[in-house]
Amino acid sequence: MNDVPIMTGDFNIKDISWDPDYPHHSHHNQALFDIADSFYLELSRPTKQIHTRYSDNQWNSNLVINLMFLRLKSLEYDNYTIYPDLRLTSDHALLTVDISIFKKQIQTRKYTLIKNNKEENKFVNKLIEIIKEMNTANICNKFVLEQIIQDFANIIERIWYKHSKIINITKYLKK
Repeated sequence: MNDVPIMTGDFNIKDISWDPDYPHHSHHNQALFDIADSFYLELSRPTKQIHTRYSDNQWNSNLVINLMFLRLKSLEYDNYTIYPDLRLTSDHALLTVDISIFKKQIQTRKYTLIKNNKEENKFVNKLIEIIKEMNTANICNKFVLEQIIQDFANIIERIWYKHSKIINITKYLKK
């Protein structure tokens, strides 16, 4: 997985959809869901449903207005944790999600042709020869065209590996 799309923050929207203590739906609810959906995100559910904003005024109630939207249908990122005790001087609780980091295979070797080298010239000359010999007169439909293109790609690959050499990729490698 190359990216982990997340949309999170204080949305300042009170709604029964995410705050069971709030008795109404907001007219902003659908707009927020539409924006999230446009990024292929959905409202994630906390591991434990608690408030995310804590009022310092006894006349105002605590709310759930900090939300997290994560990748649609993602098993890895299906919920988040709320930490009300880590809010320090803020009136908002900390939200966290665990994201697994997978080891990625980094290529350390590659095939290349050295510029202005004898093998580069052989490769280019062989490629020109093959192009000149291509019979395109019998291209009568999409299937025949796709077959000719696939055959051509296979030939290029064979002559590439024949004339190129393997080099190690290091931090000192020149372009």
